[in-house]
Amino acid sequence: MSKITRKVVYTSRNPKPVSHFSQAIIADRTIYCSGVIGIELDEPKVVPGGVAAQAATALKYLSELLEDAGSGIDKVVKTTILLTDMQDYDAVNVEYTQTKNISQNL
Repeated sequence: MSKITRKVVYTSRNPKPVSHFSQAIIADRTIYCSGVIGIELDEPKVVPGGVAAQAATALKYLSELLEDAGSGIDKVVKTTILLTDMQDYDAVNVEYTQTKNISQNL
């Protein structure tokens, strides 16, 4: 059995992870990203502007994290987006579909 190569990915372009979590892990040729949320870069405070601004910020962080891991948002095959209120779906979906190189809806 071959050995799986793992590499921790950290970027200063994303907020610091909480506790012992990694921002992402590369296992062989697959990147696993931790939860990416719409908070301020330098403090654990939600970005102002509502759910659309939070989604845009989270997607920006995800894109930067993937770039720093040697990939890109255009190579994403699965996303999981958690909403506390389904009334926010349309606003989040607008940000998601406007993100560069993401062509499918949620």
